[in-house]
Amino acid sequence: MDKEIMSYLSACLFRLLWALKVFQILFYLALAELRSTDQTNVTGFGEEDCRVTDFILVGLFPEFWNSMILNSMIVFIYILAFLGNMLLIILIWEDSRLHTPMYILLSQLSLIDLTLTSTIVPKMASNFFTGKRTISWIGCGIQSFFFLMLGMSECLILTLMAYDRYMAVCSPLRYPTIMSPRFCLQMVAGCWTGGSISSLIHTIYPMHFPICGSREIHHFFCEVPVLIKLSCKDTSVYQLVVVVTSIVLLVLPFSLITASYTLIFLTVLRMNSVKGRKKILATCSSHLTVVSLFFGPNIFIYMTFTSSHSPEQDQALSVFSNILTPLLNPLIYSLRNKEVVAALRKLMGRSVAS
Repeated sequence: MDKEIMSYLSACLFRLLWALKVFQILFYLALAELRSTDQTNVTGFGEEDCRVTDFILVGLFPEFWNSMILNSMIVFIYILAFLGNMLLIILIWEDSRLHTPMYILLSQLSLIDLTLTSTIVPKMASNFFTGKRTISWIGCGIQSFFFLMLGMSECLILTLMAYDRYMAVCSPLRYPTIMSPRFCLQMVAGCWTGGSISSLIHTIYPMHFPICGSREIHHFFCEVPVLIKLSCKDTSVYQLVVVVTSIVLLVLPFSLITASYTLIFLTVLRMNSVKGRKKILATCSSHLTVVSLFFGPNIFIYMTFTSSHSPEQDQALSVFSNILTPLLNPLIYSLRNKEVVAALRKLMGRSVAS
């Protein structure tokens, strides 16, 4: 059974990588076409030239009294987050006892987290330590695409994790039939595909807006709400589209997760086994902590991005949601999870023996 699951998992990952590669090529070609169109067809707004050029990333808290310490800390946190999530993926992959839907979804969450931080931090660190604060127009679009794709996919993965726990606790007899490994992997592929398509739309469309005046992005990476503010075109319709998308991909999943855990807690209260109750609450509390850390800042950023919150607020929330949370996720899921701790001890024992 384990060999069948791993074989199917490998096939799905292979197809997923090819699909992402195709998306990347199409995305690059679309951006290149937009760039050539915008550079040959200059649109005048008043006396300003709206040709698309490279952007300037101001960086993380540029007014901070000691930027060297701050950026060094961020890089250190990134390294820890990368290693922690990579270790969790290896543990789940190597230990056959963790080849279950819950841990397959957890491995996908770790994959998203380490990729998300890698999309942001290396470029930010490179700009700071080399003194070059620019990012190309196409580079900005690619960074925005992967950031949105990973963020949207994480929303859906967290929703699936809540559904998985709901089925395991509230319908334990039907759980093995409904949440089969094959069905779980199909849902994972759907999350990645949905996130990729939505991200492709929400990157290409705003990138065609003409940029006038200052090309400074008051952020440490390219993000749609910040890019929209640079445009000299009326973007009110697109802003409404972003809010609607945020409701679908942030508020709706958060509501489903809340409803799932409400039903779970009501079921737990009726359980007679104290040991079983503690185990379920430990697992569910870990997931709820991750959900709160992810959805809270992102709902504030994307549901209120038309409001006048400062660049410092946006940067602080982005650091918390996109850099600190990926560091905390492996700790939250491993320290309170006996199966993961056992897998870690097994892997360490095997390493010492060899």
